[in-house]
Amino acid sequence: MATATAQTNPTFDLPSVEEATKRIRDLNERMIESSKSAGLQTLDTYENALQSMVDFSEKVGSASQLEWVSALAATQAKFVTDISQSYTRAAREMLKK
Repeated sequence: MATATAQTNPTFDLPSVEEATKRIRDLNERMIESSKSAGLQTLDTYENALQSMVDFSEKVGSASQLEWVSALAATQAKFVTDISQSYTRAAREMLKK
């Protein structure tokens, strides 16, 4: 004997759906802002670490008695600085959006 099962459709209260949607949207916006902030902090840390490395490279190069070693170290430091500044500038612009 087959028994009939009554299917009940859940009813949704429109104000509660709108409230849930608003809470989800607010949470998403907070997560995005938090991610942007973490990204900016990571870029700052990256820049500081890279600058320390460049400073060390320049210091070691300038301590050399050979002029070409000093020139090479200075050129390499400028190259790394220029490339990293371009990279971090572009990354910061992306995080501002």
